[in-house]
Amino acid sequence: PVCVTTSRDIDFIIELALRGIPVITYGDMLCVPGSRGSLEDARAKGSKVHMVYSTVDALRIAEKEPKAVFFAIGFETTSPATAYAVKHGLRVYSTHKLIPPAMEAIAESPELRIEGFINPGHVSTIIGVEAYPKLAVPQVITGFEEPDILEAVAMLLKQISRGRHEVENQYTRAVRQEGNELAKQAVDEVFEVADAAWRGLGVIINSGLRLKPIYKGQDAAIIYRGILEGIKPKENPACRCGDVLRGTISPQQCPLFGSACTPSKPVGPCMVSYEGSCGVAYSERKP
Repeated sequence: PVCVTTSRDIDFIIELALRGIPVITYGDMLCVPGSRGSLEDARAKGSKVHMVYSTVDALRIAEKEPKAVFFAIGFETTSPATAYAVKHGLRVYSTHKLIPPAMEAIAESPELRIEGFINPGHVSTIIGVEAYPKLAVPQVITGFEEPDILEAVAMLLKQISRGRHEVENQYTRAVRQEGNELAKQAVDEVFEVADAAWRGLGVIINSGLRLKPIYKGQDAAIIYRGILEGIKPKENPACRCGDVLRGTISPQQCPLFGSACTPSKPVGPCMVSYEGSCGVAYSERKP
């Protein structure tokens, strides 16, 4: 979620912080650079930027600072927790994304030539097997241990060799066909599906979650609409994070990789997160 969050969203939340509005976010977002620095930079200038590990922590902060805005990022895994917090009065700027529509967009791209998907286990525990779209390529839901990944690759290869394109579930110990009904219900009560912009992929139809109108009094995108509309992000043209995310280049092919862009001084979000493609490539590089 860190890598696919757009510069506009990052710039907006930084602008709120610089204007004296308390901001709450997960640790991964603190160092993600926008056009005018990062949330960490804003905090160094005196802005109130709070790092939390859960929305329960965010609610505790909001009790003392009711105008605080929670920067809600993540896929289907984190949106139920955000929904819970919204129902308890938290103000939110939602950039939650949905995996299945993005998979469809990627699979249909002639540029990428995808032959198969390893579907994320943590997302699948929420949405279930049934939520994945029927595509012309095989899909395997898998866990995170090495044996899980190896088995998933073997299952994909078997489907490819036999000309099949089904959704298979390797992660049966955690993922059910229907997913987590209570979590999905919580999300449906608070959010509605909307088009969303993804870094590197552009706007994907029905791939995001925004607060329902009943919660407009807690929706930072509405409360601070004037600020949001004035955001004009300035991208570094040399940063190839979007191309790395699409898989059209490797991290090492970005001209900034390992020189101007490092984990200690990232230019793009792909280098910030320990899960980011560039961050992983940098940590695994050979001396």
